[in-house]
Amino acid sequence: MRVNDLTVPGRCLVMGIVNVTEDSFSDGGQWLDVDAAVAHGRELAAQGADMIDVGGESTRPGATRVDAEVEAARVAPVIRALAQEGIPTSVDTMRASVAAAAAEAGVAMINDVSGGLADPEMYRVMADTDLPVCLMHWRTVQFGDAAGRAEHGGDVVRDVHESLGQLVDNALAAGVVRGNIVLDPGLGFAKSREDNWALLHALPTFLAGEFPVLVGASRKRFLAAVRTGRGLQGAPADADPATAAVTAISAQMGAWGVRVHNVPVSRDAVDVAAAWNAGGAPGGARG
Repeated sequence: MRVNDLTVPGRCLVMGIVNVTEDSFSDGGQWLDVDAAVAHGRELAAQGADMIDVGGESTRPGATRVDAEVEAARVAPVIRALAQEGIPTSVDTMRASVAAAAAEAGVAMINDVSGGLADPEMYRVMADTDLPVCLMHWRTVQFGDAAGRAEHGGDVVRDVHESLGQLVDNALAAGVVRGNIVLDPGLGFAKSREDNWALLHALPTFLAGEFPVLVGASRKRFLAAVRTGRGLQGAPADADPATAAVTAISAQMGAWGVRVHNVPVSRDAVDVAAAWNAGGAPGGARG
């Protein structure tokens, strides 16, 4: 399988999030039961998600890492069940052993928020499974939670470009195929509000590169701040309208995919962007 096999012709891919965790910042605990997680993944697919991103370990600020065996036991059954129904999945993990278990269960993509840096065996597993991989930027001393702000040498855009380039080199050196690489600038991971907006402003420079780009802005604090700055409530789900705006703009600019919690509004945003770019209504609709 290659990234091209997952790419949606004519529009941005929508990746729906299923957190099989106790403590994710947005929906921790809701989908910890395997049957509930599978049902939620099925629901997101019916709402328009092209792929379901299944994670068994939270990276929210203050999160505590879980044992690898626990993480694998959370994600593998969900991935297997969805794959058996023909629903493509990715696994959100920083552990090589979990990625390998997910591959055995039928996962279509490995999504590593550490870009392969958290586990010295991850690049080897990426190469051995021959699956598409997403390498994300996250500058940190210790991978675990996304709190705080890293130093980016005074230019976060340049740092992310250079760091992603190094991650690509690492993956290629381990045997990962060029056509299996997607990049993610890592919005919200050890980045300030200003850093995140600077990266979105510079999104065209990432899209102009060789590799497809996944944008993961959903329900991040810098988007919730759009509302709180006006004195409104800023719970994670309150950021869904701002997330949809980022989705529409990213899709219109040519992002390969967006990773979102609220699939219906972002799928609508993606379809609007596709129709806008094509000069015609999505799916031949009239009106």
